[in-house]
Parts: sequence; C-alpha cells; structure tokens
Amino acid sequence: MSAQLQPLHGVRVAFVVANEGVEETELVRPWQAVLHAGGHPELVAPRGGLIETMRDLDRADRFPVDQITDSACAADYDAAVLPGGVANPDRLRTDAAAVDLLMALFEAGKPVAALCHGASTLIEGDLVTGRTMTSSSSLQTDLRNAGARWVDSDVVVCCRGINTLVTGRGGSDVPRFCRVVTDTLAPIPCGQATGVT
Repeated sequence: MSAQLQPLHGVRVAFVVANEGVEETELVRPWQAVLHAGGHPELVAPRGGLIETMRDLDRADRFPVDQITDSACAADYDAAVLPGGVANPDRLRTDAAAVDLLMALFEAGKPVAALCHGASTLIEGDLVTGRTMTSSSSLQTDLRNAGARWVDSDVVVCCRGINTLVTGRGGSDVPRFCRVVTDTLAPIPCGQATGVT
C-alpha cells in the first residue's frame, strides 16, 4: 500500500482499556481501521499480560497488552481511542494512571475518540464539560450531569475545546465511527467531517 493510501502513516494511537470487560467489536474494528490506514495502534491497560474482551455478556478473545497505564506517556502517542463495553470504562475510570494519561492527551491538544460507554472514563478526568458528545443512550444522563451537551447522533466530532473529541453511539454505528476516527486522526482540518460541532 502506498503512502498516499495510508493517511495515518506513523501515527501512534493508544487504545486505552481495562483488562476485562471490553466489547470485542468496539476494540477490534477501530483497531483494524487504524492499522489499515497505516497507523500504529497500541493496547494500553492497567495491568500487563492480556486483556479479555466480551461479546455482549459472553467472554470472547484475549489480546496482549503493549503498555501499562503507569508507564504510558502522552508524549509517545498522537491520539487515543476508548472502546466501549459496560464493565470496561467502569473499571478503567478507577485507574488513576489511565485518567492521568487521558488528561495529558487532552492538555496536549491530541485527538481522543470514545465509543459507546467508553466516554464515561472521560467524566472522571472532568474532560467533558462544554463538549458536544454522543454515546450509548444509557450514558446520556451521566454525561449531561458532568457538563456535556449530549446528542442522539451516530458520531459527533467536537472541536470546541482544547482538543478534537470524537464520540460514537456504538452498535450499528461502529463502521461510521471507524471512518470518522481515521479521517480525524489524519491531518484534515477540523470541520470537514459531518456532524462536527
């Protein structure tokens, strides 16, 4: 594949997850999209070894951790993705190192994308105030209470803040989320993707 067809060539993307409870398709599909676009995805979790994914309520595959949150540095990444799964972000938000990493990525102006329930980890770092976002509908009250403007949309790109924030509902919207994420992580000016606020 030529460099022209790899808009994310050289872009390092941290997929920040808990070691258990990640919804498999919400990890694998964005990961493959980043990889296909020439990016370098890395799995970042609180503990080394493996993470275990889920398919709804059933255990699914395991994937090797590339970096633990205690050792991860925002300067080493160009962007981050927060996959969903109900249990995943609930566990991840209790990991101070993961929250610190996300806060540092925001402060550095680096894009962050969150899918379905993944956005709840951002609440812990007070990173949603004033942002327009979408998510699983079950998370809308939490996001509104944390100061976000929640909208029922498949994917939202919010540039009104210190970084670009991409959020998606999940489910059947995952393919579009993947397309918007790869477009947003590439050097394309904010505002060219639809659904931008």
